[in-house]
Amino acid sequence: MKKFLALVFILASVTFASAAENSGKIPVKVLILPKFEAGDIKGDFPGEAQFYYEAFLDGGQTYEIKGGFENSKLYVKNGVALYITGMGKVNAALSTMAVLNDERFDFSDAYIISTGCAGGARDFAVMGDVFLITAAVDYDLGHHFDIRDMKDKNSTTWFHDKSYDNASLVKLNTKLIDKLYDLVKNVKLETTEFTRETMKKEFNNASWAVREPKVLQGTTATSDNFWKGIYDHNNALLITKTYECRDPFAVSEMEDIAIGLALKRMNMLERYIIIRDVVNMDVFILNSTPENLFETSLSLASENNMEALDIFPTAMKNNFAVGSIIINAIVNSELL
Repeated sequence: MKKFLALVFILASVTFASAAENSGKIPVKVLILPKFEAGDIKGDFPGEAQFYYEAFLDGGQTYEIKGGFENSKLYVKNGVALYITGMGKVNAALSTMAVLNDERFDFSDAYIISTGCAGGARDFAVMGDVFLITAAVDYDLGHHFDIRDMKDKNSTTWFHDKSYDNASLVKLNTKLIDKLYDLVKNVKLETTEFTRETMKKEFNNASWAVREPKVLQGTTATSDNFWKGIYDHNNALLITKTYECRDPFAVSEMEDIAIGLALKRMNMLERYIIIRDVVNMDVFILNSTPENLFETSLSLASENNMEALDIFPTAMKNNFAVGSIIINAIVNSELL
C-alpha cells in the first residue's frame, strides 16, 4: 500500500509538472507577499521583503504585473515568487488579484504567504514575537463611534453589524497552520537589550511583558487606520470575541483580511499562511501620546524610534527564521 501511495504521488507530481509545462505557464509553489521595503530590495536596512528576496529570489527572473502596485515587480526563482503589494487593504487585495490573474503563471497549487510587521496586543505579545495567524478580522467593518459622544466614557466604541459578516472574518485552514506551527514553534527568536528593558519598565515588570520572544498562534485585526491605545485595544478584543476566533487577539496590521478575501474569491483560501512579527505595541509607551507620536517617531532605522525602538531589523530576522522553514518545507513537498 505504501508503495502504491508513493507511486500515486509521483504520478500526480509528474502530471502537474507536465500540465504546467504543456500550458507554457511558469509553475509557482510559494507566493510571498510583503507589503513594503525600507530601501533597496537587498543589501541595506531590511524591510519586509529583503531577507526573503536575498535567500530565495536573488538572481531570478523579474516580471511586470499589469494592474499591480506602482513600481513593484514579481520576482520568480525555482518555484518561489515574491511581490510587494503596497500597504493597506485596497493595495493588498488589488495586488494579490493582479498577480494571481497573470496568465503567465500557474498558481493552481501555490501557497500564499502574507508576511510583515505588526503591532502586538498588550497582555499577550512582546516585541520580537512571530505569530502564525489562524484568523483575520476586519477592525473597520461594523460601527465605530467617538468616545466623546457616548454616555459610557469607558465603553468600547465598536458595535457589531451582521450585514458585514461575510467580509469581516477570514478563518484560515487551521489543520495546515497547526502543522506549520509544529515545524516552527521551537525556533529560537532574538530580541535586543533596549527592547527587553523597555518592555519591563513600561509594563511594570508584568510576567507577560518580560518573557523572551517566541513563535505563537493568534488572531490578527486588520485596519486601514494606524490605531493605538487602550480603547482600540479593547475594541480588537471585542471583535475577536464576537467572531468566535479560536485564538486570542494577538496583532494589528493593515492587509491580511483583504488578501484572505481575494484568495477566497479565487478558491485559494485553504493554502493561505500569515506570518507577522511584532515591532511595536498597540498601546502607548515611552510617554508617547496621539499628539506627539509622529513628531517623535523617527525612521525605522533609528534606535531612538519611539514606536519600534531598535527591534525592527531583529524582528525581521525572526520573521525570516520562521518563514524560511515553512517555504523550504513547501518547496521540498514536506507538507504532504
